[in-house]
Amino acid sequence: MFRSLRKVLCAAAAALLVPLAGVTTAHAAVPSAAATPGAGYWHTSGRQILDAAGQPVRIAGINWFGFETGNHVVHGLWSRDYKSMIDQMKSLGYNTIRLPYSDDIFKAGTVPNSIDFSGGKNTDLQGLDSLQVMDKLVAYAGQDGLKVILDRHRPDSAGQSALWYTSSVPESTWIANLKSLANRYRGQDTVIGIDLHNEPHDPACWGCGDQATDWRLAAQRAGNAVLSVNPDLLIFVEGVQSYNGVSGWWGGNLMGVAQYPVQLSVANRVVYSAHDYATSVAQQSWFSDPSFPANMPGVWDKYWGYIFRQNIAPVWVGEFGTTLQSTVDQKWLAALVSYLRPTSTYGADAFQWTFWSWNPNSGDTGGILKDDWTTVDTVKDGYLASIKAPLFPGTGTGGGTGGGGTGGGTGGGGGTASCSATYTVSSDWGSGFNADVKVTNTGTTAISGWKVTWTWSGSQKVTSMWNASYTQTGSTVTAVNADHNGTVAAGGSAGFGFGGAPGGGAVPTLTCTAA
Repeated sequence: MFRSLRKVLCAAAAALLVPLAGVTTAHAAVPSAAATPGAGYWHTSGRQILDAAGQPVRIAGINWFGFETGNHVVHGLWSRDYKSMIDQMKSLGYNTIRLPYSDDIFKAGTVPNSIDFSGGKNTDLQGLDSLQVMDKLVAYAGQDGLKVILDRHRPDSAGQSALWYTSSVPESTWIANLKSLANRYRGQDTVIGIDLHNEPHDPACWGCGDQATDWRLAAQRAGNAVLSVNPDLLIFVEGVQSYNGVSGWWGGNLMGVAQYPVQLSVANRVVYSAHDYATSVAQQSWFSDPSFPANMPGVWDKYWGYIFRQNIAPVWVGEFGTTLQSTVDQKWLAALVSYLRPTSTYGADAFQWTFWSWNPNSGDTGGILKDDWTTVDTVKDGYLASIKAPLFPGTGTGGGTGGGGTGGGTGGGGGTASCSATYTVSSDWGSGFNADVKVTNTGTTAISGWKVTWTWSGSQKVTSMWNASYTQTGSTVTAVNADHNGTVAAGGSAGFGFGGAPGGGAVPTLTCTAA
């Protein structure tokens, strides 16, 4: 995104309800790593990304920014626990986190700020520096079955740079810090790769041959340096702004790849990355074309889509976002989602993506979360439903550490269409609580929908719910699957989460009905 337009609002928000999902019990029925795509380190084959077993995977993720700012840590920890954030990402179906950072986090004495430790939040982050906090986020994301892409967003927290170096952060420092990260996470396959530099733009060029400005050559130098330390990582290479007189979004012009591909010392490691935005960020000529939005596939083909369509390499749209306030932006997002290819039709043979952003405090796009850092913008999230993809194998027991009990129930036992449900309280602060419900297909055939019902013994009310719709009559709640998680294979599972009030209630017995 044009960082000169990014209006990051860093005011701390008051602590609010914290939706959590994906607690320990949710991991019990996760298929083994051998059966679930995503295990181990990844590599490329043509336009696809494959896991260690050669199974195709799809990155369907979210940007969570903050390490690149003066806070030196992901934003929102002034309101919530980091584990609850990651759990909620998982519950919404995002399988990858892109973590932007600046080289400031490598400087001695750099510590994160604006983290709230009250009420038991973020307790294991106290006393840690920024890199150590990053370690915690990476570890927990891996436990939850999410992958992480580290994004060198800026040389320092002061702002974006056109080139990969500045007078105060030379190329040697950039490469040394990239190698440091590659070595730090060597052997931790939660980190699948590094995005070498965010949004190179004029005077950065592609294929011009000038060592000082040719981003493609710089990416080769940096990529080879990373691979010399950790040859298993993917190398994500963004575009530039202009190529042969044709200008586009910062980092969004990959036209030069056709003639000047990135060549690395380790084969099958390059993933090209484009950024694309709507009018809430800036105007572009294609938005006023009389044929808009029908013209957009041709625009995307020209700038970066051809790389995928010609089977040159995988393409990852590392950033795209909008406030959705204008009709033009709504049409743009609908067209882009269609262009990226729905998972139900194409599986992992599709464009990779991470939406900008999780954070609500991106002034020209907003986020998946609303300003309270808790409530989901269900309209924006809904646009992405068709391109979400399965989670990956978890590395441990993540999924929440709050107190509470579990309750379960079945819907008919071993028939051909049956299901069970478990209910786990993941956080309870007296005046409210959060819970996660896991639905498992216990039958012998796939189900196309499910319904979970329970009755509280107290006065509890649902205050919000994600990944399901609900009705409540008195103390009885009925939750019905969302469009994207109703189909569950035999032995598979789906889930949803909710917030309720007051806390302190007993865990109810659940009834699950399969359709």
